[in-house]
Amino acid sequence: MTDLSDELLPHGLLPEALLPETRRALLHRLAVGQAQGRTPSLVGAVMRGGRMVWSGARSMIEGHAPDANVQYRIGSISKTFTAVLVLRLRDEGLLDLADPLEQHLPGTVAGRATIRELLCHAAGLSSETPGPWWERTPGSLRPELADLLEEQPFRHPAGERFHYSNPGYALLGALVERLRGEPWGEVLRQEVLEPLGLTRTTLLPQSPHAGGFAVHPWADVMLPEPLTDTGAMGPAGQLWSTAADLCRWAAFLLAGDEKVLATDTLAEMRRPAVGPEGDWTACYGLGLQLARRNGRVLVGHGGSMPGFLAGLWLSEEDDVAAVTLANVTSGTPTSTIAADLVSIVAEREPRFPAPWRPFTDADPQLLALTGPWYWGPNPVALHLRAGRALELTELGSAARASRFRPEPDGSWTGLDGYYAGEPLRVVHAADGTVSHLDLGSFVLTREPYGPAEAIPGGVDPQGWHAG
Repeated sequence: MTDLSDELLPHGLLPEALLPETRRALLHRLAVGQAQGRTPSLVGAVMRGGRMVWSGARSMIEGHAPDANVQYRIGSISKTFTAVLVLRLRDEGLLDLADPLEQHLPGTVAGRATIRELLCHAAGLSSETPGPWWERTPGSLRPELADLLEEQPFRHPAGERFHYSNPGYALLGALVERLRGEPWGEVLRQEVLEPLGLTRTTLLPQSPHAGGFAVHPWADVMLPEPLTDTGAMGPAGQLWSTAADLCRWAAFLLAGDEKVLATDTLAEMRRPAVGPEGDWTACYGLGLQLARRNGRVLVGHGGSMPGFLAGLWLSEEDDVAAVTLANVTSGTPTSTIAADLVSIVAEREPRFPAPWRPFTDADPQLLALTGPWYWGPNPVALHLRAGRALELTELGSAARASRFRPEPDGSWTGLDGYYAGEPLRVVHAADGTVSHLDLGSFVLTREPYGPAEAIPGGVDPQGWHAG
């Protein structure tokens, strides 16, 4: 078990150590998972505050548990890396997520699917390739993109529903290769792995690494699984990594890194992109899975390949992530265990909020806008935040506040909820004073339905009266 107590944070402080009882609870959860899942080995790690603060392992070999530097195959967690490469292309202006694949990668039978649909598994493509089973056979059996899809690959109308597609992510990897002019794995190394210091994340295993096994369902015996290079299917599930590297990856997915991808783009990846809009328990973003577990929203991805299972979940609210890696084909719920590790830390050692501090750049004109406003008779309150940002709350309601970012033209744009993307503008009267606020055509005034001249449809000349 490792606490990385010698790893310094950028400002010279040691990462906050977990309490002994928390560490024991984490290791106990791994021990239960390894025993009940009958897995040769199970590694877990926790990230908090941008750093790995704990790792532990259990193994079938007494005194020989792997550490956080041992490679395991991570399966579909590879898709999160592929999605980042695609969004880099979008942010550089080389493509739009609404573009059909055919526009950039002509000649495939899936050309009408959009890049966004492929990213969030809404293109309706088949889940798997035509035989043989791609996860257990070499990629040399599928040398061309045409080998990855049937002649009629669509199982559902595009855009109508979530339908997980491994070949869809192979197509996204091929898209990266076409626009970059280099193999997907090389682009990944240059643009993501090296800048983030993920030196133990590779296409093929590098020592020390675990061997993959299947465990007999009715007897405690094992069978080695083949370690294959899946070729063109690599962007869907080829990568090998370690608990330490995946903690760094989780920190990146949470906070971003301008060398690789902006914070706003990572936030876009973490939002639901397909699936139920209401009270959902699981859905998909742009290359990331989302789930409601143990009373919190988790973002990450699971992974499986013959001989290996993996799970990575992060809680943005708690600033905690957990990774689990197992070298078994089935039976060990690594995603559930990772979610439990997040809960153990978040519940036993809740995050300290950042200290309140005043900001010194308050514009008097913006300060004058704060306080109560009314949408018709409904009271709301406008708050000024740092960086000229605004926040709108409903008075007397538990509804979440709506945040607005300032724009160069003096307006604001909604960031979340009903007003996401909607403009907020200050409207002045003829004498230069503030008349009202226009929020996506909703009029907010300083008095309920007043001044009358600002209210769409006018106001009864009698004004407020008793019936």
